[in-house]
Amino acid sequence: MKKNLILLAACGGMLLAANESKAQETVVVDETVITTTNVECKDHYSSSWRKNWFIQLGAGAHMPFVEGTKMDDSQLITAYYNVGFGHWFSPYLAFRFTGFYGATHWDNGQFSKSKNANLNIELMWDLINSAHGVNPNRVFSLIPFVGVGGAFTWDYKGAPSMVLGSDGRPKGNMWTLPVSAGLQLRFRLCKYVDFFAEGRFMFYADSWNRNVHGRPIDVDAVAIGGFNINIGGREFDRYNPCEYLDYINSLNGQVNDLRGALATTAAALAAAEAQLPCPEVQAAPVRTPAPMLSAVRFKINSARVTDEEMVNVYNVAQWMKSNSDVNVVIRGYADRETGTSDYNMKLSERRAQSVYDILTKEYGIDGSRLKCEQFGSDVQPYDVNNWNRIVIFAE
Repeated sequence: MKKNLILLAACGGMLLAANESKAQETVVVDETVITTTNVECKDHYSSSWRKNWFIQLGAGAHMPFVEGTKMDDSQLITAYYNVGFGHWFSPYLAFRFTGFYGATHWDNGQFSKSKNANLNIELMWDLINSAHGVNPNRVFSLIPFVGVGGAFTWDYKGAPSMVLGSDGRPKGNMWTLPVSAGLQLRFRLCKYVDFFAEGRFMFYADSWNRNVHGRPIDVDAVAIGGFNINIGGREFDRYNPCEYLDYINSLNGQVNDLRGALATTAAALAAAEAQLPCPEVQAAPVRTPAPMLSAVRFKINSARVTDEEMVNVYNVAQWMKSNSDVNVVIRGYADRETGTSDYNMKLSERRAQSVYDILTKEYGIDGSRLKCEQFGSDVQPYDVNNWNRIVIFAE
C-alpha cells in the first residue's frame, strides 16, 4: 500500500510539472510596423542658379505727373530707353535689375526739362503659371512686378530750384529713391526670345523736379516694349512624388509573385529531396532571369539617360554578359500629349540610340546582339501619359 502511494505521488508531480511547463510557453509574433507618409500629389519645380537668366532690351516713352501737369500735355511725352537682366528662380518668381535713361519735360508754370537715369531691383510674378499651371510652351504670360531703386537727375533747365543743399544754395542735381510697380505682357517667340510690352508707374519724392509744392509725390508713367533674350532658354526640372506610385506598386506585385514562385519551388525541391537517393542526372544549363527593371525612363523632350536610370541599363548589360546567346530589342517611345507625331518618332529614335550607345560603348555589348526600334507616340504602352517617355527592352 505504501509503495502504491509513493508511485501515485510521483505521477502527480510529473503531471503538475508538465502543466506548468505548458503554461509558461510564450508565443512570439514578429510584427513589422510600416510607417507611411502622406505626400502632396503636385508638381514641384527646381532649377540650377546657372539656368533661366535673361537680358532685357527695350525702348518707349514716359511722361511725368508733377505740379501743374495736365493730362493733355502730350508735349511732355519723351523717349525712354531701357536695359536690364534678371533670373527666374522658379516658374512663378523672378528678380531683375532694370535701368532707364531719357530726357524729362514738365510744366509747372514754366516749361522745364532735365535728364534722368535710374536703376531698379524688382520682384516679378508669373500670374498665368500660378493660376493655370506651368506650361513651358505657353505663348502669353501676364507678369506683375514691384521694386525699388535709385535715380539721378541732372542738367535741369527752366524753373529755378526750390530745393536747397546743405550749403544753403539751390541744388543743381538730385538723387532720389523711387518705388515702382507695373505689369508686363510677355509673348513667347521661341525658346530663346520673348517680346514684351510693359507699363509702369514710378513714384518719386516731391523734390524730384526740384519743386516742392502741390502734390507730395511726383509720378512718372512709363510705357516700353522690347525683347527678352533667354540665356539657354527657360527650363525647369519637374518632380511629382505621386507620379511613380502605380509603377512602384506594380514592382511590388512582381516581387510578391516571385516570392510565391520561390516558395512553390522550395516546396517542390523539398519533396524531391525526400525521395533521395536517386541516380545522378546531368543538370540542364539555366539561364539567368532578365532584370526586373528592364526599362529606362526619360524626362520630357529629352533623350539623355539620367544618372538615376543608368542602373537599369547596367542591369541589362550585366544580364547580356551572363547570357551570351541572348539578343535584345531596344524599343523607344514618346508621350502623345507633347510634340507632333513626326517629332516624337525622331525623339523615340534618339532615345533608343542613346541606350544602344551606352550598351556598346560603355559596357562592351556587341552591337550585332542589339536592335533598335522606334514607335514615337503612335504606340503608347501605358495609359498614364508621362510613363510613355520610355525605352523598353525585349528579347
